[in-house]
Amino acid sequence: MAVQSRRPPVFEAVRLDLRRLHEHWMELFFPRQRGAHSVLGKWRPSTSAGWAAYRGLGGVGALVVALLYPLVLIGFATRFHTRRIDRAAAGLGLLGVVSLTAVVWGTLAAVAHLQLSRQGFVAVAAAAVVATVAAGLAVSFARTGGRGTTVALAYPAAMTAIFLPPVVAALFSTTVGSVVLPGSTTLAIRLLDGPLALVGLDGYLRENYTLESIAYVGMWLGIAVPLGWFSGSVVTLADLVRP
Repeated sequence: MAVQSRRPPVFEAVRLDLRRLHEHWMELFFPRQRGAHSVLGKWRPSTSAGWAAYRGLGGVGALVVALLYPLVLIGFATRFHTRRIDRAAAGLGLLGVVSLTAVVWGTLAAVAHLQLSRQGFVAVAAAAVVATVAAGLAVSFARTGGRGTTVALAYPAAMTAIFLPPVVAALFSTTVGSVVLPGSTTLAIRLLDGPLALVGLDGYLRENYTLESIAYVGMWLGIAVPLGWFSGSVVTLADLVRP
């Protein structure tokens, strides 16, 4: 009679994820590390120097896996939501996504035209153009390119469609701007004093740029694009560990 494991399923899943991630690491340096070959089995070194390198890189890989696995978990969560969006986009098609985005934002622009000032209407209309173009680019890149194109272009375009419309609207409307722009300034200061200071970019940005007008768009584009790359990368990592 087979003895069943007493470990909870989640522990078994984590153990399998860690093993797969470590095998991918070892595959970078040695052949036949992922799983076992049906005939030859997993490759093992045949010399003392080979075993020393094998064990040394295996130890380094354990540290790399420990650092990467939290990103894998983020990738699982991100993949869950992006797959739902992907299925919806696939059902609508490129023309459907662009049309739906245009209809939604066009309706908001029409409401703004009837109930708000001309300034408010222009703000919503500008945001509508940005959202529609960015959404169309995201779907187009995701459908026509491979994994590299999806990570490099589709995910940043999708993030742009989320983050940029409110900022563009804020440049045309003092009402929207009174909410969006001060918050953007506060975030910019925190970024300059925090992560950007660590990499030495804070001084360059403070000396060469002033956060006003179109610079807000540049700031949020500078946030949306790396965030898109990060999201695409962690999803790719999740696919690598658990296809």
